Amino acid sequence: MTVQLENVTVRYGDHLAVDDLTVNIGPGSIALLGRNGAGKTSILKALLGLVRPTAGKMRFSGLPANATPAMVRAHVGYMPERDAHLPQATGFDMVSLLGMLSGLPRRDAWRRAHEVLYLVGLEEQRYRPVSGYSAGMRQKAKLAAALVHDPAVLFLDEPTNGLDPGARREMLELVRQLSQELGKSVVFSTHILQDVEAVCDSAVVLERGRVVAQGNIRELTAGSEREFRLRVEPADAAAGSSIAGDSRASDSMHSMLTKLQASWRAEPLGDGKYAVWLPPETDTSSVFAAVRAAGATVRSLALKRRSLEEVFLSAVRGEDAGK
Repeated sequence: MTVQLENVTVRYGDHLAVDDLTVNIGPGSIALLGRNGAGKTSILKALLGLVRPTAGKMRFSGLPANATPAMVRAHVGYMPERDAHLPQATGFDMVSLLGMLSGLPRRDAWRRAHEVLYLVGLEEQRYRPVSGYSAGMRQKAKLAAALVHDPAVLFLDEPTNGLDPGARREMLELVRQLSQELGKSVVFSTHILQDVEAVCDSAVVLERGRVVAQGNIRELTAGSEREFRLRVEPADAAAGSSIAGDSRASDSMHSMLTKLQASWRAEPLGDGKYAVWLPPETDTSSVFAAVRAAGATVRSLALKRRSLEEVFLSAVRGEDAGK
């Protein structure tokens, strides 16, 4: 199932929570990435029919354009950020009850509860009260509840919130399994950049209710200028100064390298290593030519991508500058 949002705006009185949002959510996992208050939860609530957008359109593939919130929720699993459990209920009680509330017959709800509790790793704790679960176990119970009716789309709101490193790894592995192996469309709402890089295919970066960047993770981190790490041999000073275009190289060598490097730049890092920046249209063959002209040999040339943190900070600073 795919989800389309077109020019969606959400307001709470005078507060603008989501501003003219346009996003396509397809198979795999997509992150709603932003700081607290960026509008992530408001988007999920609008999709679930829990708040009504003041403008825009939302469409779920396979459902009519006028689908009611109840029809939408029948195909969507929602894992809220806050704790959501019945105090005295066991894990099995909670998940099976939610299965029945979603429309499953009792026997099917019982069967599905056992299956999803096993999937999330709570098979041995399913008859314990949820109130006695650890934070990681409660998060898993919420995920099981979101899965019990076998939805096509999962909305996960801060699923690793409050988890220790071990529980966080387990949760991320579950999310990866759901999107990559079980074919679920996952909307992963978070402010944790490392979680997005670990499990998501694409991201929508939000700031103050607006989209400031979106796209495939690989495309977002590529940047307009490509940065490489170059290692050459021999790592002597003469070759090094020549590769970097240093004026200390011979006049003829420097002149040739300047021409070769008209579209790129290099910075020596020491011990035969360089940071090299190339524009998108420049082929790496010019780097090899410069190294050969300097009397050295390329031992490695590896692309260094921007981190998602750099993408996020750049997008947010751009949004702040536009205010």
